[in-house]
Amino acid sequence: MNSKVVFITGATSGFGRATAHRFAEAGWSLVLTGRRSERLEALKASLGAKVPVHIATLDVRKNEAVLEVVANLPDAFREVTCLVNNAGLALAPEPAQKTDLNDWHTMIDTNITGLVNVTHALLPTLIETGKGASIINIGSVAGQWPYPGSHVYGASKAFVQQFSYNLRCDLIATGVRVTDIAPGMAETEFTLVRTKGNQAASDALYSTTTPLSAEDIAEQIFYVATLPAHININRLEIMPSRQAWAGFAVDRDN
Repeated sequence: MNSKVVFITGATSGFGRATAHRFAEAGWSLVLTGRRSERLEALKASLGAKVPVHIATLDVRKNEAVLEVVANLPDAFREVTCLVNNAGLALAPEPAQKTDLNDWHTMIDTNITGLVNVTHALLPTLIETGKGASIINIGSVAGQWPYPGSHVYGASKAFVQQFSYNLRCDLIATGVRVTDIAPGMAETEFTLVRTKGNQAASDALYSTTTPLSAEDIAEQIFYVATLPAHININRLEIMPSRQAWAGFAVDRDN
């Protein structure tokens, strides 16, 4: 097998699934991980006729499981050229003072701990690949721009941004590139997960406007990963043209 290998976390839906399809179109071999085994099997069945596909059911929050998946990669999938750290989620859209602490911990454990678990496990491989290798971390505009109800989600995505920047400093002599891709409003399962299955809330968020699609972000991930080896995109913030920033909130006397 001579194709390059991309390792994608959270590949069972949204950006991760679309990214798997985009890299498969270009002939890359795929390592696809996620918590939903049946979806991974469906992806392998769909894409396996095009490119080599290795799947692994994985909860990135569990470091021992991450280490096991990386250690047990088949020989044909060991030379990873691109890591896409996509696994993540938002919960608890209500104000901070009304949230369940467990939801905060779940976001921290997934968006931060899971990110560093996978990155640390694959760093030796990516450094060995060297020039042209990429780590692409999926952040969010919420990591840069606060809004009501973002609390720990936004804070976790600010971590993604700073981790990406600082990791890039450490890897400067290795040839490994690091990018924080920060999407704005995109129509995926994001709001369904955040609202714990409230389809009406999801439909209301995306109705009467034109959000980004998962395929839009996948195209940018592929673009960053396939740039000439001497180019590093530090951060790529992507909003739909119909989304922008709001003014400052002001509390006034009645």
